[in-house]
Amino acid sequence: MVTSPESMPAVSRTALGVAGLRALESRRPDRLFADPYARAFFDAGRTLFPEFADTVEAAAKPGPASGLGALFFPRVAIRTRFCDDYLLAATAAGCEQVVLLAAGLDARAFRLAWPPRLRLFELDLPKVLEFKEEVLDQESATARCTRIVVPVDLIDHWADDLVDAGFQPEKRTAWLAEGLLIYLSYDEASRLLTTVSELSPPGSQLSFEHSANRDGGLTAHVRSIPGSEPLTDLWKGGLADRAPEWLAEHGWRTQTYSRSSLAAEYGRTLDQDFSGGFLIAVRR
Repeated sequence: MVTSPESMPAVSRTALGVAGLRALESRRPDRLFADPYARAFFDAGRTLFPEFADTVEAAAKPGPASGLGALFFPRVAIRTRFCDDYLLAATAAGCEQVVLLAAGLDARAFRLAWPPRLRLFELDLPKVLEFKEEVLDQESATARCTRIVVPVDLIDHWADDLVDAGFQPEKRTAWLAEGLLIYLSYDEASRLLTTVSELSPPGSQLSFEHSANRDGGLTAHVRSIPGSEPLTDLWKGGLADRAPEWLAEHGWRTQTYSRSSLAAEYGRTLDQDFSGGFLIAVRR
């Protein structure tokens, strides 16, 4: 019996909804990825989201759909595939370490084909990782790399904890901040990425979501959906549209990728406003 995740902070509980959407994508015959643990995570925590659970299931049904699940389903599928491809390409290009910032219920350590001797660090709040470990143990999951869990609060000072866990700052690293920065203020995001920069030698890589517009139309759209306040009230905006400029000023060169072009590449149709996308930055 998995411990109830009731004590998880509200911002961390959103990972349960994302796991549900990853489980739906994994069921599709044309799936963009396969996550064999997503359903177990969602089922273990779905009591927190009795209303959202129905919305997640409805998102997979043919025909018009509405609600948070329908809105985020294609976004989560495209984001997950993009991040998968980014991490595998970065490690193939010589990054010897991977750091997942706010790893949540991400299962990449268990489902991707990593290079030999890769070290993967998962950083998140203790309660999130405790819940995650219980589900993974129940599923008898086996990591496909050297996986190291580091319980930290990313708003606080966390670099020493990461180094103490075995992270080697002199080695090139692939960093991923998937779905994280929007929950941080500008100053919080800046402090986080300053630490990442300090721990990254030349050739290290970093990726996260980015929109050239301040919110890419998403905030207004989501706020129009009844019952969305528990989610949107958590959003602080991160670096907003200034991410490429911030990174350039701190020693990174960036390339951006639009969500619409990725959808076309992946053979998906986006029925709503999905402006914005992602960036990959390389440390100079």
